[in-house]
Amino acid sequence: MVNRVMLIGNLGKDPEVRSLENGAMVAKFSLATSESYRDKENNWQELTEWHDIVVWRTVAERAEKSLKKGMTIYLEGKLTHRTWQDKDGNNRRTTEIVADYFRVIDRKSGSGANGASFPGEKDDPYNRNNNSGVSEAPMPTSAEEVPATADDDLPF
Repeated sequence: MVNRVMLIGNLGKDPEVRSLENGAMVAKFSLATSESYRDKENNWQELTEWHDIVVWRTVAERAEKSLKKGMTIYLEGKLTHRTWQDKDGNNRRTTEIVADYFRVIDRKSGSGANGASFPGEKDDPYNRNNNSGVSEAPMPTSAEEVPATADDDLPF
């Protein structure tokens, strides 16, 4: 059985980082992914999904140092669900992605080379002109961009 999530998207906010009583560091942030389609009138529509991301320990330390709102990143992790009670005693359920790896693809504020928002040109949502720079991401240039895991099997 496999529980594996791979996403490419834009950070919705800077990571919120804190240390727990046991010394473990945890960071949380939101990630937006988008897909485009043509509606009944043949107009392009964009659907954005927001994902809650959690990273732990050394990955959280990397996130604190290198991630900023608007950056485009690739991440891998697993889908998790947890239940909790709010301040009124109501049971709540949260779905999160616990990421164990991320890589910065674009440090700009969520824009491709042509100035349109991720994933590509507004007129060409499948980015057939490849102007977003996603497949041409530069290799890491500093220690903070080096993956926390030795696994570097990116699908692109």
